[in-house]
Amino acid sequence: MSYCLFCHQSYSETWSWAMLLGVYRQPILCQPCIEMLKLIKGDICRICGRSFSLFPEEYRQADLCSDCVRWEEDEEWCGVLLKNRSLYVYNDFLKELVSKLKYRGDAEIVKAFHVPAKALAKTFYRKQIVVPIPLSDERQYERGFNQAELLATGFSSKVQLLLKRTNHEEKQSKKNRQDRLKKKANPFELIEGSSVKELDILLVDDVYTTGSTLRYAAKVLVDAGANSVSSFTLAR
Repeated sequence: MSYCLFCHQSYSETWSWAMLLGVYRQPILCQPCIEMLKLIKGDICRICGRSFSLFPEEYRQADLCSDCVRWEEDEEWCGVLLKNRSLYVYNDFLKELVSKLKYRGDAEIVKAFHVPAKALAKTFYRKQIVVPIPLSDERQYERGFNQAELLATGFSSKVQLLLKRTNHEEKQSKKNRQDRLKKKANPFELIEGSSVKELDILLVDDVYTTGSTLRYAAKVLVDAGANSVSSFTLAR
């Protein structure tokens, strides 16, 4: 008998050859909770990976969503982030799950995403260095862990901590869309002594909302000589 780390209900696991062969990995979530996670699939924005089925057609221009069109029309940000791919739609269930992970300290939940994250990430990156989006020192101290780093180390052995935050900001979850998109000083910088010249880099974060956090981080890396920067997030 196992217990779901989200709803805490007990559940029985179905026998499989994986159990017999010793390669079975116990699920972290029960089947009803897993079924509430909505995979992003089908027709998506070429850059940010947003599902075109989830918003009106007028917000689409060819193979890009209107958000990415605006980013690419800005000379400062054009081409900074090559592409983003995300596992799940950020629905109410995943929002609650991420909240439990980030704000209630339940770090074990991230293990539920290691296998699907590895499967998706392998479809679009090969030799990239994997760089989690860093937290500020204050936020890291509050939580005791960085959820992006936990996600990254769960599916890659090439994780490097190359970035640091230069300031401590209000939590992104407390900002509205307009506030997140406001021009600001870049909150990231390269850790002293790090070199990213001619590297292909995969940034990892928990949620892609407006894309500003990932693009600010990507800009630091591109300006420092990175060949390309893509990103992977749990949710979009």
